Amino acid sequence: MKRPGTRGGGGLRHAIEAGAASLWNGLSRIVQGRAPFDRIAPEDEFWALKDINFEVQAGECVGIIGRNGAGKSTLLKILSRITEPSTGRAVLRGRVGSLLEVGTGFHPELTGRENIFLNGAILGMRRHEINKRMDEIVAFAEVDEFLDTPVKHYSSGMYMRLAFAVAAHLDPEILIVDEVLAVGDVQFQKKCLGKMSEVAKDGRTVLFVSHNMDVISAICQKAIMLEKGRLGSEGQKYDVIEQYMATITNNQKTSWTGDIGDQHLRMHHISILPMSGSGLRTDIELCIKIIIRVDVNILGLICAVELFNKSGTRFLFSNYDDMLSPPVTEIESGLYALEMRIPPNILASGFYSIGIDLGIHNQKRIALDEARVDFQLENVSGIGRRYPRHDNVVRPSWEWNVMKISNSNESAQALSECKS
Repeated sequence: MKRPGTRGGGGLRHAIEAGAASLWNGLSRIVQGRAPFDRIAPEDEFWALKDINFEVQAGECVGIIGRNGAGKSTLLKILSRITEPSTGRAVLRGRVGSLLEVGTGFHPELTGRENIFLNGAILGMRRHEINKRMDEIVAFAEVDEFLDTPVKHYSSGMYMRLAFAVAAHLDPEILIVDEVLAVGDVQFQKKCLGKMSEVAKDGRTVLFVSHNMDVISAICQKAIMLEKGRLGSEGQKYDVIEQYMATITNNQKTSWTGDIGDQHLRMHHISILPMSGSGLRTDIELCIKIIIRVDVNILGLICAVELFNKSGTRFLFSNYDDMLSPPVTEIESGLYALEMRIPPNILASGFYSIGIDLGIHNQKRIALDEARVDFQLENVSGIGRRYPRHDNVVRPSWEWNVMKISNSNESAQALSECKS
């Protein structure tokens, strides 16, 4: 699948020049004995997907993983018949239900009930079949009070709940889901993951894109890894996940500098540094540095550090104003440098990612997907070296007391009080 680059020029003159050049190229190719108008790919052409070839058997639950821009969403759009491939073909045998974006396939002017019937009709279901599923869909989506309200008035959470309920309950033989579940609350995410597991156990096929390796491990049997639009790896989930994490570790970057944001807030820099020495180790204090620009006076700045483990699961969230009183304060326009310290002997050794949540309290969030920092933390402190656990994210240096018990009195004393 390609996405052509843009070229300068426009108007009638450009069209005539382009036509003349095309004709001349065609004549030249005839003279050279080639087909007259075989397509020559321009140098600035970008292929979102190329040389992708795989099979998924009926009843398999397959996770599709890869870094941002690897082509995962494009692949799902092709499989869902939303985007037509430039070359090659996708063959699907069975009724396809897809959820690629919040409210995919919904008409904003129709009510929730009408959109359920519309989606069912698109899937080829009869009215009585949809009616049979109606109560189950509404109960899952928890939108019964707003079922006869046009969906344009729904919040993004209501939209997503109904969209997933429709996609999962109208008996698709193939369920295709992008990682839209990230916008839902934790309880609903668990509900969706449970439903996808149920669909897979019923013998239907599930294709699921996610950056969360814990979720892929929990519900999928196989995995496919995409790298820069090509098939990087395919096979058992644990093998593919291990290869994916290795590619991330090999490409880690401990700092990011750029310019992302909008007319209110912009992110310029993120980095992690040791407070002493030259390496990132478990036994020394770490400092995360952030530089942002505030272009207008705002009330309630959100600038939080998010730490992710090697599976992509967020395990820490700390906003700069957690300790402020009052927490919501006015911030004047200007350039700001923020620091967050991580004490020594808190994190376990291993691979981590840093993301930043930037926004204005109760108003907006800034998309910062590419502003990400990766780092490897080495264990040289002795903590956990004898019994390492690679799935740990914290390994603090706790205080232990050991006492030998000689009789029942000492035993009772040991149970009733802590040694000072």
